[in-house]
Amino acid sequence: MIKNIQLILIFIFIGGNLAAQNTVGLISYNPTKSYNGYNLVYPHNQANVYLLNNCGEIVHRWDDDTDFRPGNTAYLYPNGNLVKTKRPSAVAGNPIWAGGGGAIVEMRNWDNQLLWSFEINNDSMRLHHDIAPLDNGNVLMIAWKLRTLDEAIQAGRDTSFAPLTQEKMWEDIIIEVNPAGDIVWEWNVWDHLVQDRDATKDNFGVVSTSPRRVDINYDANNGKADWMHGNALDYNEELKQIMISVPTFNELWIIDHTTTTAEAATSFGGDSNRGGDLMYRWGFPAAYGGDSADQKLYYQHDVHWIDDYLPTSHPQYGYIAFFNNRVGSDFSTANVIIPPWDMYSWEYTLDSDTYGPTDYHKTFIHPTPQEMYSTGLSSVQLLPNGNTLLCSGRWGYSFELTPDDEIVWEYITPRNGVNTATQGDTLMINNNLTFRMKRIPTDYEAFDGKDLTPQGYLELEPNLDFCPDIIDNIEEISQYDLKIYPNPASGILTIEWEKGGKEVGFKVYDLMGRKIEDMTATGGRKFLNISHWENGMYIVIINDMELKRVVVAR
Repeated sequence: MIKNIQLILIFIFIGGNLAAQNTVGLISYNPTKSYNGYNLVYPHNQANVYLLNNCGEIVHRWDDDTDFRPGNTAYLYPNGNLVKTKRPSAVAGNPIWAGGGGAIVEMRNWDNQLLWSFEINNDSMRLHHDIAPLDNGNVLMIAWKLRTLDEAIQAGRDTSFAPLTQEKMWEDIIIEVNPAGDIVWEWNVWDHLVQDRDATKDNFGVVSTSPRRVDINYDANNGKADWMHGNALDYNEELKQIMISVPTFNELWIIDHTTTTAEAATSFGGDSNRGGDLMYRWGFPAAYGGDSADQKLYYQHDVHWIDDYLPTSHPQYGYIAFFNNRVGSDFSTANVIIPPWDMYSWEYTLDSDTYGPTDYHKTFIHPTPQEMYSTGLSSVQLLPNGNTLLCSGRWGYSFELTPDDEIVWEYITPRNGVNTATQGDTLMINNNLTFRMKRIPTDYEAFDGKDLTPQGYLELEPNLDFCPDIIDNIEEISQYDLKIYPNPASGILTIEWEKGGKEVGFKVYDLMGRKIEDMTATGGRKFLNISHWENGMYIVIINDMELKRVVVAR
């Protein structure tokens, strides 16, 4: 799968018949290696939340009025209830608006009946981006809060920044709302600022020695009023801590949620005795006086503790994962870090006034790195079987990687702007924006006793034979256990397969569907000189059945 989908003319052989590859919906699937589950997706430019099986068939849906759009996330509770964010489709004239704007959070049951709804969308506040469901039934929400020119100046904001010429600045706040619609807890970043430019104004101090506070004069958002642009929210039920992604700071922040609202406005109280000051921040030490060379986060999305649907025995359980959107000029990565949490002192440890770790614990990247590049949106999920599900949001492209970096499932969200895409359509960047793709295990409690019979596809004119043929032929397809390495390759490519005493046939195609090699071999291994191949991705097929991808890069 590549960004210019018109190039996806890969040919595969199933049952001896040549079939054209899909361009939307399910693109590839290896059921023997992919993690079985249901995929929760809430595409942009439409109103509905969908649950898809691994064949891309709809098994459940929560429909909404066409006048609404995602705002931007949805979560499925163990009891089958769905909590989602949404907003009116029209944005013209909104008093507060930036990408990711929301307005409404609502709870619906499995049958799509509305259980409760909460809305903030006015001249001074607006919900946006993400929420975090709590076990007690309440929901944490991010909101923009308007700050006036006078408030910003009094807080120590440098008057040369562009937001002050607009006479406004939006801070991010976090609120906790119960099903009755009451705000039962609140945290404002405005209570935890520091500035070092004007001793006559509030919050004066030394930025470099105040890492638990936020420099009001740090600005990496081109002077926009949307100062922080918080785009992800997560809650750790065990630690009672909140994590927020702040992409304009290239940081993630963690705060204590054992405080009262009054304590959250101070630097004291709660289990950490830090009040609402930052317990931890990571990604860009220069945002609090450190070295810009130590940057590790690049306009990140989907920052979260690794615990969703996982056993505690999972090797990365409790670590932190994120999608690192702009880590490269033409590629993104997803990463895992081990936070420096000390349960005995109940704090994240500092090292010379900055927070570790100094590097990623693990990095996920597409086998062809440029095929996963999204400057915004996007998600990463570590799956119970050790695989990883990634979504490159601006391309609506989701794929599953094995620990050996083999792609075993691919799906392209079949939306073309406000319209449903048709199988065969060529989609370009931003046609099918997908904020996240999350896979839920088939044995998740929410599915007990539920009818999950397939009910069609998201795309129009679907290829009804594509996935059934894969499943029907999987035993035959997998019988050779084809291995190809190194991958990426440059000079000599080694091909290995089971049943080495049997003569097998190999065909190699480029992504235009042109045959590059056609050969036979025995002995279970063949060394292939590929020095004359151009850089790019190729498909290797053994006996018209099993296929592998190989990348040539020099």
